[in-house]
Amino acid sequence: MNGRHSISIAVLSQDQDDVERINGALRDAGHAAHCRWAANPNSLADTLAAEPVELLIINCDRYSDPIRAVVKQKDRYNPEVPIIAMQEQASEDDIEAAMRAGACDLVSLGSRSRLQSVVTRELRALRVERALNSTLQSATEYKKQLKDHMAASASSYALVQEGIFTEVNDAWLQQFKIADRGELIGLPIMDTFEPDSQAALKGALVATIAGKWQKGEKLIVKAHIDSGEAEEMHLEFRRIDLDDGPMVQIRIAPQLKVAEEPTKLVHDALKRDPTMLFFHRAQFLERITKRLKRKPASGTHCLVYVKPDNFKEIRDKVGIVQSEEILAQFAEFVRKRMHPRDVAGRFEGTSIMLLLERGSARDAQVWGQQLINQLEKATFEVGDTSTHMTCTVGACGVNDMFANLEEFIAATVRAYQEGKAAGGNTSFLDDSSAQDTKQREYDKIWVKHLKSALMDNRFRLAQLPIAGLRSDSIQMFDLLVRMIDEQGNSVLPSEFIPAAERNNMMKNIDRWMLAAAVSFCQKSEADRAFVRLSRQSIMDSSTAAWMQQKLDEDGFDCSRLVVQIPERDCAKHIKQTRALVKRLRKLGIGFAIEHYGVDTERFQILDMLKPDYIKIDGELMHTLMTDKTMQASVSAIVKAAGERHIKTVAERVENANAMAVLFQLGIDFMQGHYVHEPEVVLEDSDSGVTNTLDELTAAQAN
Repeated sequence: MNGRHSISIAVLSQDQDDVERINGALRDAGHAAHCRWAANPNSLADTLAAEPVELLIINCDRYSDPIRAVVKQKDRYNPEVPIIAMQEQASEDDIEAAMRAGACDLVSLGSRSRLQSVVTRELRALRVERALNSTLQSATEYKKQLKDHMAASASSYALVQEGIFTEVNDAWLQQFKIADRGELIGLPIMDTFEPDSQAALKGALVATIAGKWQKGEKLIVKAHIDSGEAEEMHLEFRRIDLDDGPMVQIRIAPQLKVAEEPTKLVHDALKRDPTMLFFHRAQFLERITKRLKRKPASGTHCLVYVKPDNFKEIRDKVGIVQSEEILAQFAEFVRKRMHPRDVAGRFEGTSIMLLLERGSARDAQVWGQQLINQLEKATFEVGDTSTHMTCTVGACGVNDMFANLEEFIAATVRAYQEGKAAGGNTSFLDDSSAQDTKQREYDKIWVKHLKSALMDNRFRLAQLPIAGLRSDSIQMFDLLVRMIDEQGNSVLPSEFIPAAERNNMMKNIDRWMLAAAVSFCQKSEADRAFVRLSRQSIMDSSTAAWMQQKLDEDGFDCSRLVVQIPERDCAKHIKQTRALVKRLRKLGIGFAIEHYGVDTERFQILDMLKPDYIKIDGELMHTLMTDKTMQASVSAIVKAAGERHIKTVAERVENANAMAVLFQLGIDFMQGHYVHEPEVVLEDSDSGVTNTLDELTAAQAN
């Protein structure tokens, strides 16, 4: 590469002299470099917005975790631009860490020759990629150019049309250890991948042709390699329009090879939370369900619920990005105090649930107290900031009182909540022998908190976007409720809903939600807002009349509102649900069944209630990608729904692999962290909501 092309480079460094050093090194290598200096990440954003760059160079020595922050910034303007990190010394471990964070490479500040070679390499790769992505006016010439660039690229590329290979480059052949291109051309692409990956791959191909595959998103699959073990690959997809019809260009994204962690806790991203590296909730529940069926090797099975006390303050102090690093350190702190047979999962939010085998439940409580004592002495550092953390632990031993796992978990969470109510920073044991007495005392506390929250309007509305897999023309949101305690901390529904249900207060919360949903729709451009109703509202014959009165007062377009009810409540109270839905339809309100399972015997419920939407249970998402039987069951649900003109929504979609399978199965919409995190949208008191609260709290007082 010569210097005929001027290189546009952005340099993030606190030392402006770095710009001249980089310029000098590149000039010596024959490059004409135009370097623009940014002293901090904020000014870098302005630089990237002003004009395009071909390369980003970061001096990491004087910034806290700059690579991940810069990756997010540059992705807003030009995701394809490579990042080269620099620091005083660069060990192999440092290089690996930098590449994990999103850099293409890490170079020592004093190594001019390596800087020159890395810049040359990355610019060449960038320009090859840009040439591949350019649109040429002549389709014939475009095809020739495309093949030429594929042939010249070191990346593995293939062109696929209607599921058949039409072209592959040499790098693809080498990747699959195939000597003759003729062995692949004209054959189905599915033949080269494992059966468990084929549904996701087919879904990704269909989604790409339909324009639904997100640029830069990777699909994780397993491929056949030379009759050996299946090899994991990360695939990128792009639609290519040629004279003989649309094709899909597939690129095998390079992966950084890392050694397996000695704890073996980091191995399957689909099963583990990326921050804590513990199992996702569904995977955790699956494993402990199996574990609880077996007698423990010694002692008894114990559940432990652990949650930081002061994480909101930490997040406010260090910011969202760095608080996730603190959370990862906290998870590692817990992990080091686990036995090899213990199982842990990120249960929800910042909480961790563990299944321990200990001599007794009291031993599990002692373990929790030891964790608390050691945590008080620990310091967590991120960047230049140090912080301390406390936590509360709830423990419970399995016994005959619990009819199922749900009750076991509920008792453990109650133990945590009692410890939290007592001031936190303690390990609390659920004593099942005194369950009824404790339950009453516990509920007294929560009833007081709930009444206070209703009176003071300390409930908040959060939105979870619902994305269309077939069309983006409709803006839909699932509306969630949050409670704010007296100290200003957010309380998740799992903490206050059980007490509200036991004490007949869900009707009050439901009505707050409905009033808040109306306010949300009036202030937004949402086409549909989904609001859930509890069993108490279903059983209350006055619910529909209250809704009609409220909606008439506001002059609201009721077609924008969709009431959703869990399948289990619909099935258990079919008569009451049917009567309520009939009244709602007269108002123009839509109806959805949520947490819909795979029991095809319940198709009759669709005929009886005639919902507008069904939401496929999110617990199925983690097994759906590899379980052929589950895929067939979901396909049957989609078919049954389609025959009845019912739209389908997939819950808890967490990654591109799941999205690809859902697209292939014909799902209409999806929601989950892959689409968007829940976001609080109603912060302040609203007159409509407040008026409703006045009515509710007056009724509650009576």
